[in-house]
Amino acid sequence: MWKSRLRYISGYWTVSGSCIFAWTIGSTLLAFGLSPQQAIACVVVGGILTGLLAVACGWMGERQQIGFTVASRFSWGMRGSYFPVLLRAFVGSMWFGMQSFWGGQATRVLIGAIIPGFAHMKNYFAESSHLTTNDFIGVVIWYAAFIPLCLIPPERLQKPFAISFVLFASSCIGMLIWGVENAHGPGSMFHKPASTPSVTWGMLYGISAILGAWGAGTLAQSDWTRYANRPLAPTLSQLVAAPVTIAVTAIVGIIVTSAANDLLGEIMWNPIYLIAAIQEEYESSARARVGVFFASVGMVATQLAISVVLNSISTGMDMAGLCPKYINIVRGSYIMAFIGFCSQPWQLLATATKFLSVVSGFGIFMASLTGIMLADYHVIRRHKLKIDDLYTGDPGSIYWYWHGFNWRAVVAFVSGVWPLFPGLIASINNITHPGLANWIKLFNLTFFVGLAVSFASMATVCYIWPPRGLGEEAPFISHMQRADGVDSVLVGREDIAAGQGRSGLDGVVRVDLKDDGALRGVERVV
Repeated sequence: MWKSRLRYISGYWTVSGSCIFAWTIGSTLLAFGLSPQQAIACVVVGGILTGLLAVACGWMGERQQIGFTVASRFSWGMRGSYFPVLLRAFVGSMWFGMQSFWGGQATRVLIGAIIPGFAHMKNYFAESSHLTTNDFIGVVIWYAAFIPLCLIPPERLQKPFAISFVLFASSCIGMLIWGVENAHGPGSMFHKPASTPSVTWGMLYGISAILGAWGAGTLAQSDWTRYANRPLAPTLSQLVAAPVTIAVTAIVGIIVTSAANDLLGEIMWNPIYLIAAIQEEYESSARARVGVFFASVGMVATQLAISVVLNSISTGMDMAGLCPKYINIVRGSYIMAFIGFCSQPWQLLATATKFLSVVSGFGIFMASLTGIMLADYHVIRRHKLKIDDLYTGDPGSIYWYWHGFNWRAVVAFVSGVWPLFPGLIASINNITHPGLANWIKLFNLTFFVGLAVSFASMATVCYIWPPRGLGEEAPFISHMQRADGVDSVLVGREDIAAGQGRSGLDGVVRVDLKDDGALRGVERVV
């Protein structure tokens, strides 16, 4: 059982780390002005920090078996928790929009490899829209493939995970061989200095962008680790799979981008653009079209997989938590898909610089939410929660605070977000006013600043004005009286008898107690 759960979490990070975005984040740093060696250092450090954050944010899922939607309640209050859930659902929808557009572009390249004329069909969209007719057709086809995948239960995704990983890994290896063989090495960029004015700030910007990119995923790790059947079961996969997959994919992207720059004379930061350019370079020869076809198949597959794992399921859970009476995970996924399409992701992905700014912009919100959760759970409460009170929507809950809102979290969130907004606005709009220079530098440290400030603010405010119920701990337990008069309780996978440790039962069990409180028996309910 534990090996199955380990593969489950490893599969999550295998898909999340081995994707077009991981390739792109590395190659984008080259376009930003860093040298390949500096870009590689960024992705390695960023990958390791992502793994550590995943462990820290997934801890409550391992120990208390609660997901992000429920976990938000002890920090924000029973009513206030809707804000972080809604915010993460919005970020997830925007991310899906970008992932779906890349999936549509990969589909366009795939069709173009079969029908070369498709790549040069007439464009009926305005040039300022950054959208072409064949890209739009590719997006529609990709959506048609994605929608049915939302119906697959998460526990049945391991084999599709493995297939998409093999296909994308094959694409990466094939492109790496092509680049290194034809350029006779990793490319001349490895022998040139960085072109960015400040290497230190550029590298910190890159690491922060990596953390911001996977911020929504790490923040909601408890959505996945809550399925662990024992504490620390997912930790190894998080600490190893996350850094390795992110770093290896990004490093391959950096090497291929550097080599392709020598061969094509341009920094192709997006692998989809690169394989399309390769087909053009070889004048749509049969050999080139075969290579481009198989490379694009891997990219289409990985975009489908990551959109289900990192966006569809997590965002669907968030939306189901917002309105469980009318929305389930599948319906939430469809709402996410609609919002993602309406966000016009082709505008957000127009250039490498804008792409990094957008990614860092998402990090502003995710960093502050992460800092609040980590401070509250690990420092303030020291992992102690009253699970029953997380499901009590009235003043009787210790997490009710003031009318269902925890003002401490609001103060910490605002403290972590406001210093970064001037730099975000300046970066997105390409404003270079001297008075904004320091704000832009601060924005380059988005995730570090947002997480640190919100963490410190939450810890400080709670130290001065401690919330109610600190130190109280109890598993989910609900008493009821059976018809024969025997007391019964419903518990989750928690301790069922003193000194017995975890029950090891996967689900909800009924525990019958004798008059003296001793354990009479355990009966599985769910």
